[in-house]
Amino acid sequence: MKELICITCPRGCHLKVDEENGYEVTGNSCPRGKEYGYNEVTNPKRVVTSTVRTNSREYPRCPVKTNGAIPKEKMFDAMKLLDDIVLAVPIYCGEKVIENLFDTGIDFVATKDVQ
Repeated sequence: MKELICITCPRGCHLKVDEENGYEVTGNSCPRGKEYGYNEVTNPKRVVTSTVRTNSREYPRCPVKTNGAIPKEKMFDAMKLLDDIVLAVPIYCGEKVIENLFDTGIDFVATKDVQ
């Protein structure tokens, strides 16, 4: 039995996921909690946020994030990919920084315009 706190809304329901009974989720107040509990135990994913270097003196770092959730076990590998990147200005919000991370269809994108 895994115990989790749901993060899909401010309620923070205390979930229990019974791995021996088909990953039955209890303690949720809404269907999103049930889905979160099941996914968190069977296939956890995360959105990754970070920064990358730029060639701008005024803004030497640009914030980036994945435009969807990637497998949790790939988070540190994804962060390593950002180490060698230097973006050239201008950079536009939504611009792809790394495409198709690990064949997931998820991209790292810039989250700020940098001129």
